Amino acid sequence: MRNFLLACCMIIGLTTVSQAQTTPVVNSPAEKAKGLQKQLGLTDAQTTKIAAIYQESSQKFDKIKADAHGDNTKMLPAIKPLRTTTISKIKAVLTPQQAVKYDKLVKESKKAGGSGWGDGWSTPN
Repeated sequence: MRNFLLACCMIIGLTTVSQAQTTPVVNSPAEKAKGLQKQLGLTDAQTTKIAAIYQESSQKFDKIKADAHGDNTKMLPAIKPLRTTTISKIKAVLTPQQAVKYDKLVKESKKAGGSGWGDGWSTPN
């Protein structure tokens, strides 16, 4: 009986682990833009522009990551200006009211332990 319970626990554990590994962690640039659309009340045109900004930033991030071979200490100096540029480009698309809301989102994200700017530049692996 004890062996049967142990086997059941192992099966449940392995099933949980295998499902967790197939769940994408990061949304695509288009999904990130759609998320901002809901949060900021963006128009479809703004959403399209922001998705393009996220896509461009994502490609630059992928290049930085490849050049640094995934070494975070080497990536950090190149990522910081990318983040700043991405935020500036997004804010240029927003109305003044949306920009205020976006600034709050960026600050809240940073307080919650995120990168502080929406994480839209990273592509799923």
